[in-house]
Amino acid sequence: MKKLDYFFQPKSVAVIGASRNPKKVGHVILRNFIEGKFLGKIYPINPNADEMFGLKAYPSVTRVPGSIDLAVVCIPAPIVPKALDECGRKGVRAVIIISGGFREIGNASLEEDCQKIIRKYGMSAIGPNCIGVFDPYSEVDTFFLPRYKLERPGEGTIAFISQSGALGSVVLDWMAMKNYKISKFVSYGNAMDVDEADLIEHLANDPTTKVICAYFEGVKQGRKFYDIAMKVSKKKPIIVLKGGITSEGKSAVSSHTGSLAGEYEIFHAAMKQSGIITAENLEELFDFARVFATQPKPKGNRVQVITDGGGFGVLATDWIIGNGLRLAKMDRATIGGLRKRYPPHVVIKNPLDLTGDATVERYRLAMEAAAADSNVDMIAVITLFQIPTLTAEITDVVSAVAGKCDKPLIVIAAGGRFTEVLKKSIEDFGTPTFSYPEKAAKALAALYDFGR
Repeated sequence: MKKLDYFFQPKSVAVIGASRNPKKVGHVILRNFIEGKFLGKIYPINPNADEMFGLKAYPSVTRVPGSIDLAVVCIPAPIVPKALDECGRKGVRAVIIISGGFREIGNASLEEDCQKIIRKYGMSAIGPNCIGVFDPYSEVDTFFLPRYKLERPGEGTIAFISQSGALGSVVLDWMAMKNYKISKFVSYGNAMDVDEADLIEHLANDPTTKVICAYFEGVKQGRKFYDIAMKVSKKKPIIVLKGGITSEGKSAVSSHTGSLAGEYEIFHAAMKQSGIITAENLEELFDFARVFATQPKPKGNRVQVITDGGGFGVLATDWIIGNGLRLAKMDRATIGGLRKRYPPHVVIKNPLDLTGDATVERYRLAMEAAAADSNVDMIAVITLFQIPTLTAEITDVVSAVAGKCDKPLIVIAAGGRFTEVLKKSIEDFGTPTFSYPEKAAKALAALYDFGR
C-alpha cells in the first residue's frame, strides 16, 4: 500500500478516546465505524473501559495484540503528543488527529511537538483540528457527526477535500440530499503533515475518483502545490473554491485553521496557470463537478439548444454566448430531415423550438439529430415538463440518447415538485440537470476550457 492508502483502506483502526458517553466525540466516531459496517478490525482505546459495543477495549495502543494501520485521535490537545508517541512505538502507519486546540488558537508549540513525533516515527498524519476522512467504498468514517444528523453520500466519482470540517460536513449532507455521489472526502484542518498538495497527488491515482473538488483557505507550500497541480490537472479536473478573498476573510482564516491566506488575484492567476478551475461558490463547484464526472470532453464550443419554451431558449442563448461559447449551426441535411418529420410550426434553427405542444418523440428526434451532426459539439436540452403533451417518458428517452451520445448533453428544467422528481430520475441515470440556463452555460464553458 502507498503511504496515504492507510487513511482510506486500513485493515485495522484504533479509536483513541473511544467513549460510552453519547455526547463524547469518541463515542460517535466508534459508533460510525461499527454502524457503517467497516470490515476491518476496530480497537477502542480507553484506560477506563474493558469493553465497548461488544468490542474489547484497551488502555493504550501499545496493549493491542495486533497491528494497527490507522489511529483516530480524539482526546484533549495537551495529551495528544503522548498518544502519538505510543502510536509511533506501536508502529501505527497513519493517524487522524480530530482534536483542536493547536495552531488555530495560537498554540503553535504544541502542534510543533506533535509534528516532531510524527516525523520521528515516519507516520503520516491528517489534522489536527479536522473531522478527517469518509470513504464510502471502504466505510472509513472518522466524523464525530452522527449519521442520523448528517447523511453520507453513496459511492461515486467526485472527491472533495476541505480545509474546513464544518463546511465539508454541510456539503456532504447537501450532496446526500441531492443524491450526488462521492469517492472520498477529507477534512485536513491545520495540515500539520499531510496537506492539500499531498491529497491531490494521491487522488490523481485513485481509480474511484474522476473529479477532484477542494475548498482552500490558504496553500501551505505554494511551489509544491503548483507543481503537483500542474501534473494532476492534465490527468483529472481539479475544481477549487477559495476562502478568504477579502481582507476581513483573510483575517478570519488565520483564527480558523492557522493558515495564511494570500492575495486572491495571485492565487487565482496561479490556479489558472496550473490548469485548475476556480468556482465562485459551492453550488458552482458541484455544478462543474457533476458535468466533469459524467460528460466527455467536447471537441469544440458549438452548442445546440433544444427547447419547448421560447423564452428559456432566448435566456440560454444569452448565457451561452456570454460565457464564450457559440451556437451550433446544424448541417443542411440534418435540418431537412427534421423538417420532413416535424409539423410546420416547429422552429428548426438554434435554439430548436419544439413549441408548447412538444412530445417525447419530437425531443427524441431532435436529440438524436444533434448527437449525429458533426457541426454540434454540445447539447443543451430544455424540458419544461408542465406542458400537457410531454409525458414522464421523456426521462427514459433523454437517458437513452445521452447514454449513446459521445458529446456532452445536459438538461435544463425549471419548476416545482413534479419537475424535481423527473430531474432526479434523469440525474440518477448520469445526465446532469440544472434549474437555470446561466448555471448550465457556465458548467459547459468550464468543461470546454478544461478540454482545451
